[in-house]
Amino acid sequence: MANYRRGRINDEMLKEIAMILREVKDPRVQRAFVSVTSAEVTPDLKYAKIYYSYLTAEDPKEVAKGLKAASGYIRGQIARRMNLRMTPELTFIHDNSIKHGAHIATLLEGITFSEEESDDEGENGDE
Repeated sequence: MANYRRGRINDEMLKEIAMILREVKDPRVQRAFVSVTSAEVTPDLKYAKIYYSYLTAEDPKEVAKGLKAASGYIRGQIARRMNLRMTPELTFIHDNSIKHGAHIATLLEGITFSEEESDDEGENGDE
């Protein structure tokens, strides 16, 4: 039952942080179009790992610094919006999964079959 509650807290944390990031005024975060991909809260609710990705070609270190600088504001907003006994300390971790998935998609799009191969397969399948 505890894992179910933690899963709900993770989902709610993900939604709230995504909305709060739109309000952050730090230009390092605004320019990068940061999106939250996942959130993991520890069982004691003291710490939370927030996985993020961004769209622009900003310097990854600058985006990380911007998120670290805004973490106090984000944590305060979480405390106001979510009804938790403790508000967890936030740790932001860059997530490459979206970029990796886009790379795989472009590789898959590059694979093409010639018409001769598909015709040969069709003739063999009819016999």
